[in-house]
Amino acid sequence: MKNDSLTITDVASLLKRAGFTPSETELEALTGYLTLVMKWNKVMNLVGPYSWQDALTILIIDSLYLNQFLRSLSLPSTPVTWDFGAGAGLPGIPLRALWQDGEYYLVDVREKRAMFMEQTVKRLQIPNTNVYKGRVENFMEEHEPADLMLSRAFMPWKKLLELVGPNIKPQGRIVVLALEPVPTDLTEGWSVEKEISYKVGKDTRYFWSLIKA
Repeated sequence: MKNDSLTITDVASLLKRAGFTPSETELEALTGYLTLVMKWNKVMNLVGPYSWQDALTILIIDSLYLNQFLRSLSLPSTPVTWDFGAGAGLPGIPLRALWQDGEYYLVDVREKRAMFMEQTVKRLQIPNTNVYKGRVENFMEEHEPADLMLSRAFMPWKKLLELVGPNIKPQGRIVVLALEPVPTDLTEGWSVEKEISYKVGKDTRYFWSLIKA
């Protein structure tokens, strides 16, 4: 699969430099996602003025680290996962190219972005991955509590725990993708299960797994 100079071989080479060696099937899905992102980005500004190389190594790379992080947690075998404010399908769609446990919901109120995610999930044939267009409050009213919620700049963490916390199962988790270490003044009823950091260019990025007591 290619889009101008975008090929599976090129994607594999860049990811190998970053320390990742996905399988051939995973590479096909990641390359397919990146191809669609760059195509749609020309008309709806999905990810901003990035080259495909930068989109891969600055944006999509988080999903590869997240795959490793989720596999290090003691999650249920078939978790129900929510991904709010998913926008361009990040981190969820490239994550689901690598980690397909349980049922996954991509939620965004914006119609064009939801349309992009729906078509991309269908085109790449990613299993057990659903797109919901609407407000997260409505989504949560219509669905049973989740085992896991992922947040990438969806809202400040205190407001996030307040909003989503009641809809997370006991012993469920919220995993936050952040640019700072986990805070010391967590909301009552939550504790830090695990935290990691990694470098992307000059930035240090963090995952916090916050577990519901």
